[in-house]
Amino acid sequence: MSENNNKIGVYICYCGGNISDHVDVEEVRNRAEKMPNVSVARTNMFMCSDPGQEMIIEDLKSGKINRVVVASCAPSLHETTFRGAIERAGSNPFIYDHANIREQVSWVHHGDTATDKATILIGAAAAKSKQLKPLDPIRVEAKKHTTIIGGGIAGIKTALDIAQTGIKVTLIEKSSLLGGRLNTLGRLAPFGEKASDILKELLDQVVNHKAITIHKDCKINNVEGYVGNFTLNLTKNSNNKKTKFTIDTGAIVMATGSVSYTPFNGEFGFGQHEEVITLQDLIALLKDNKSSGSALEVNGKRIKNMVMIHCVGSRQIPGIHQPKENGQLNEYCSRTCCAALLNAANQIREKFPETGIYEMYRDIRTYGRGQEELYNQASKNKVVFMRYEADAPPEVSENSHPEYPLKVKIKDGLTFNEEMDVPADLVVLATGIEPDDVSGLASMMKLPIGTDKFLLEVHPKLRPVEFPIAGIFLAGTCQAPMDSGETCNAAGAAAVKASALLSKGYIELDPFVAEVNLDKCQGHGACVEACIKEGALSLVEMEIDGKMVKKAQVTAAMCLGCGACAAVCPEKAIDINGWALKQYEDMVDAIVSDGFGV
Repeated sequence: MSENNNKIGVYICYCGGNISDHVDVEEVRNRAEKMPNVSVARTNMFMCSDPGQEMIIEDLKSGKINRVVVASCAPSLHETTFRGAIERAGSNPFIYDHANIREQVSWVHHGDTATDKATILIGAAAAKSKQLKPLDPIRVEAKKHTTIIGGGIAGIKTALDIAQTGIKVTLIEKSSLLGGRLNTLGRLAPFGEKASDILKELLDQVVNHKAITIHKDCKINNVEGYVGNFTLNLTKNSNNKKTKFTIDTGAIVMATGSVSYTPFNGEFGFGQHEEVITLQDLIALLKDNKSSGSALEVNGKRIKNMVMIHCVGSRQIPGIHQPKENGQLNEYCSRTCCAALLNAANQIREKFPETGIYEMYRDIRTYGRGQEELYNQASKNKVVFMRYEADAPPEVSENSHPEYPLKVKIKDGLTFNEEMDVPADLVVLATGIEPDDVSGLASMMKLPIGTDKFLLEVHPKLRPVEFPIAGIFLAGTCQAPMDSGETCNAAGAAAVKASALLSKGYIELDPFVAEVNLDKCQGHGACVEACIKEGALSLVEMEIDGKMVKKAQVTAAMCLGCGACAAVCPEKAIDINGWALKQYEDMVDAIVSDGFGV
């Protein structure tokens, strides 16, 4: 379709005031109506709403427009929404472009400046849309198979949920034991279920499911391929022998889990006094404890006074807390520690009433259903709460008292900062959650890692279990601290995403990839050298006019659409569908022109 036949519709969103509080939306609409090739310019309080979408659909169906420009929030939020609306109108979903006038305008500018900039961005988008051509999604054949990396509760639950849809699953675990951290837990907060019972039920299902193959004691050496067609190279240790094998799979779920923070030597007396243990140590003691009296016994000794300290290895503050050797501070809240500590305190006070408990905390966060009751119950069980500030933590030292080996000094904020010495037989540190170190695997698979060292999803609300790499998902505490229930929920979400992706046996990808003009290509290979995605671009021999020549060839399913290849080609023989050089040129021309009423 020639540019003269383009009829552009511009649709500008008020965004409930997010945009219109700073941008004169109606003035922008007036200006847009005067832009070249613009046939319709409309506004709506929420363009993403059903009425807003219907506005676009009706204009397309009536023939008033054949190109669409939406000016609203970031395209990452609603690009698929508007493409879907265009498709419902019977048009090609790729005749649409987007102007971000919220994040790039109203959130950073005010008054006339905001209105003028919004006009310029819309004008540039309209200029680009004249060069848009209908595109077809890239169809990739997909293996109906998923590989789960990690055999903890997240991996097991993901595997079961996917297998129940009829898709085959391979579950990979680096250790010799499935179940992960659930193996170390006793009764779970807040309702007291036995972790061993839950784990046994899940293990019975996963081990006996015909669609699930389990490989333990495995190391992943390499991951290649793309969505629908990944290949994993692994080494398996069994009977002191190493066996190498490969797995061909359509999707991958990272469920690599987490570990408990290990206090440094001397942190609250840890490593210096045998009476200072972690919460994980206490849970293991309670799980196997055979004490029959009215006081808890540890290593044959009656515990009369126990001190529990919150936030060890979590919510660390630069300049106050000691970083790890690599400089890392865990500035996040581990979320599950408070409930776990309160749960343990309640179990002890109810079973061993002669063991007194002092909980020393910065803040207590009992989020989630039923967890606030843990705190209320601890109060009823006469657990003594004492509050400290981050810059004045409790001090654990030896005690001269013959009955108590330790004393814990605290400035208690609940008693107007009164300084107290609490005698203790046992000090328990509520250590936080850290991600298991999968930096090597993440680097191999090009997966993003957040500043907190957890694996990073695309968007916490819109795409919470997806990576930017298509076909790879994440589940459980490799992403963030979660309790067992949340972990299972995240696993279910990842399973739904993976199953939906593979259910058809093929995958449709956006067509914004490099395209080679064979008539111009001279085969010198600069584009291949510039390509940042291994395997996306190569030189191949082909016969043209009876001669064997080398030409660049794109593997569309692997192309990132970054444009690095187009930038280095002297013949301009390669371009990006949807973001062609001519489109950029027209956008720049539109921006520097004075035809927008600015």
